[in-house]
Amino acid sequence: MMDILMSAQPIDFGGWKWTGDFTTLDLIAAGTNALNGALLARRPDHYKNFTVIGIFGMAFLMGLGGGITRDVIVNEVPGALTNPAYITVAFVCGLIGYLLAYGKGQMFREGLFQFVTSFSLPLYAIVGAQKGAAAGLPVLGILALAVIGPTSGRWYVDVSSGVTPKQFIRGEWFVSIAALTGLIWVICDAAGLNVWWSSGISFVIGYTLRVVALYRGWEEPLAKEPAGVYKHDDGRPLLGRKLAGKSERELHDLGLVVAKDSDTAK
Repeated sequence: MMDILMSAQPIDFGGWKWTGDFTTLDLIAAGTNALNGALLARRPDHYKNFTVIGIFGMAFLMGLGGGITRDVIVNEVPGALTNPAYITVAFVCGLIGYLLAYGKGQMFREGLFQFVTSFSLPLYAIVGAQKGAAAGLPVLGILALAVIGPTSGRWYVDVSSGVTPKQFIRGEWFVSIAALTGLIWVICDAAGLNVWWSSGISFVIGYTLRVVALYRGWEEPLAKEPAGVYKHDDGRPLLGRKLAGKSERELHDLGLVVAKDSDTAK
């Protein structure tokens, strides 16, 4: 027993790494997703009386879940476990999201959430594509990682909140934007562009299309409904043109107007 204790490796507190091997992009994506996780936990369709630990748990799930899943698939020890910068960034951004979630109105939170999601989605897709290429995966495998990286965290948060994962339901382009961003990165890389040109072009196109889709109301196509089926409103918060002409009651039903105490008491 003493021999085992004497031969044990000393605890390694690790070193913070901020640059190199797409680490910077990955950290930015992890931070923005962690911020989103805290905001998402406060959204009316996800809120389940979470504790403070619960809010931070959602921030870590969304901020680090996608990257950990991606790294495990390519048989790597997740960067979030070897580089303390990931957990540090996720915690700080989760704290910011927590403070915003309980200090601002729902309309503000929703706008910030969609903006930050549009930012982190293509970033994680680019890092996923790069990881797949570095692992020697074929194009379809690279595109799969480009989708898994940015969307897995949302899956974990949705399932933990008892909500159907966003990947499978009606909504503005989400999975398709991640796949398209990864495809553009593959094309740029195959054309011989350097890392930053490939990443920059992919990000600009992915981010622009995501934002335009949100404000123009472009949605991924729904499956064809059987004849005579009534399509129920799913109550998702909407932005841009989809809010035009909505009454206060309709905004309330969408979770964008929170009733005042005096109103609920009536």
